[in-house]
Amino acid sequence: MRRRDAQEAAFSMGLQTEFVFASNEGEIEPAVSGLGARSQALIIQPDVAFRNSEEVAALAVREKLPAIAAADDFAKRGGLMSYGSSFVEAVSDCCTNCCRQRSAHRLAGAYVGRILKGEKPGDLPVQRATKFDFVINLKTAKAIGLDIPPTLLARANEVIE
Repeated sequence: MRRRDAQEAAFSMGLQTEFVFASNEGEIEPAVSGLGARSQALIIQPDVAFRNSEEVAALAVREKLPAIAAADDFAKRGGLMSYGSSFVEAVSDCCTNCCRQRSAHRLAGAYVGRILKGEKPGDLPVQRATKFDFVINLKTAKAIGLDIPPTLLARANEVIE
């Protein structure tokens, strides 16, 4: 989600946004600390946080903040929710979550190979996600005192209990 999109969505609901940044591992804890006192939720953007999803998830729980990220391993590592495109669909022989990153890289590698063999980048088809995964971690919801409505649970591809 782009910054402007987040701001517009929040504004339409009468909410304000605050952006915090962590460009390296040492900046994550200071960026998240204290957010629980002034914020209602945390949206994790793909950046340094993905490499440190367990730390970010634990900090969000400590701050009692519902947190969501695009990669499903965020919820599996203790975050509240994950919602993002499924990389597994791109590679049919990949069926486990640990392979999602490799699947995206494999697809990128195939494109690089086609370019190196002489195809023009502008002639290659644009591929976009057609399947999205929604994962909810009920253990985390309980830890932060949040009840997840049954209608939302029914929409999840996976619920961690």
